[in-house]
Amino acid sequence: MAKRQVAVLGAGMVGVSVAWHLQKRGFDVTLIDRRQPGRETSYGNAGIVQREAVRPYAFPRDMKTILSVLPNRRVDIRYRPKGMLNAFSPLLSYWHNSSTGRYQKIVPEYASLIGLCLEAHGKMIEAAGAGHLVRRDGWLEIYRTQEKLDKRVVEAQEALKLYGVRFEVLDRAALIEKEPDLSEKIIGAIHWLDPWTVADPGALVAAYANAFVLQGGTILQADIEDVEPQGEGYRVKTDQCELAVDDVVMALGPWAGQWASKLGYRIPTFVKRGYHMHYATQAPAKLNYWLMDAEVGYLLAPMNAGVRLTTGAELDQLESPADEHQLEAAENVARGVFPLAERKEPVAWKGARPCLPDMKPIIGPAPRHQGLWFAFGHGHQGFTLGPATGELLADIMEGKTPAIDMSPFRADRF
Repeated sequence: MAKRQVAVLGAGMVGVSVAWHLQKRGFDVTLIDRRQPGRETSYGNAGIVQREAVRPYAFPRDMKTILSVLPNRRVDIRYRPKGMLNAFSPLLSYWHNSSTGRYQKIVPEYASLIGLCLEAHGKMIEAAGAGHLVRRDGWLEIYRTQEKLDKRVVEAQEALKLYGVRFEVLDRAALIEKEPDLSEKIIGAIHWLDPWTVADPGALVAAYANAFVLQGGTILQADIEDVEPQGEGYRVKTDQCELAVDDVVMALGPWAGQWASKLGYRIPTFVKRGYHMHYATQAPAKLNYWLMDAEVGYLLAPMNAGVRLTTGAELDQLESPADEHQLEAAENVARGVFPLAERKEPVAWKGARPCLPDMKPIIGPAPRHQGLWFAFGHGHQGFTLGPATGELLADIMEGKTPAIDMSPFRADRF
């Protein structure tokens, strides 16, 4: 019996993971992207497999926070009016879904997916021989005020009770044992114990892609020009060649909504853009852990390329020109927390997180096209959830029962 031919569109963490799982199960898979695996959104993230992230990011609902956003000077969130206008409907839906009642329903659904992330990554790390890229000692969420730390501890205790998320509370003395070079402004932290960290996220995606090729998979670096039904399958046209396949998986991250619309699907996607920059450190300072400055909204990570500073969210159109003001604001704060030295690149990296209004990805079949499958909309957690998404989608495509209820992630919910 001939193998099913599958084209997986998009070679970020999600697409590579889907391709790896399908190839492992006997499908004949071609992975297509305009760039090498892991060089778009998956390259620029914070490099954390966030087992603790059982609650997706909600929009603020209280008036005090909303008013603080309006001047557009915050580090954690910035916006451009044109970008907000173009995405008005999905952003409004996202805001509605951030209300207490709706959000409380979303969290356990989302947490069911997060709960799979470590085991799913572990399988692929072992197969790829990529253990040297991964640390398993968690990360630190740092605080300036005891009141906000105490509030976060209550949330952490609930996450432990409901979802098994392990943590340790650090006072100033315990924190300085781990990070001696932190400013006195920082009075304590939560040490999330379960997550894994990666000092070169793009390299981990590339390692997974290499394991896919060693299993017999094919990577085609090409621009995708068209996807259309053809007979009982699909024709995928690129600037290099055309492929006739039985199945197509759309794992195109922030571009997925545009491509789905070409096949008649109106999926309310939008993006949260983000920036990063690498820095040297002032000798003899050393950053030991990934640090989230929780009250401000940026992250410092000890990457192979230097200390990576990643910003919060910027609400704008996908392809709008970069605006480094948010990064500059984060850098100004970060220099007062940890002794950063000079920038290591002339311009900041810019990427976009693919988002949906109910904070959950789409994983599963397209409603009106047999053989068309969706795997996108992971928001901030594509790096965390790629391997779990690949395993779950492979189960569905094989007709097996997935490990969790997949109805919250269906495409026809929109």
